[in-house]
Amino acid sequence: FEPTGYKAPLVGREFHHGVLDCYALGRDYYRETLGIILPDFPREDEWWLKGQNLYLEHMEEAGFVRVDPATMRLHDGLLMQLASPTPNHAAVYIGDNLILQHVMHRLSSRDVYGGWYRKCTVAVLRHRSLLE
Repeated sequence: FEPTGYKAPLVGREFHHGVLDCYALGRDYYRETLGIILPDFPREDEWWLKGQNLYLEHMEEAGFVRVDPATMRLHDGLLMQLASPTPNHAAVYIGDNLILQHVMHRLSSRDVYGGWYRKCTVAVLRHRSLLE
């Protein structure tokens, strides 16, 4: 059995790893905003500390390519490395120097993209359907 009919809001959703986490937020954003369907990948707790590199291993399969950070624009995905040996957090650039993200133990939110988040960013990704 699985729930039907419930759709978590993009902003203000509770964090549940593997269900409502930063990847799920990005998946929902791309589907709701652009009609882009991204695959779901099983994610065990603290996969980033167990030698896995899920974002980089699956980015092409999900339809993303790396782009020059200087060309970052609306709808680009950002991979961040937060106290981890590999990128373990994703956000979406939503324009006006803001990101949509879901940090562990917090509600999903829009945040200013600067300072610490900018320093932790290791890759800017663009979905192939959005390439010029």
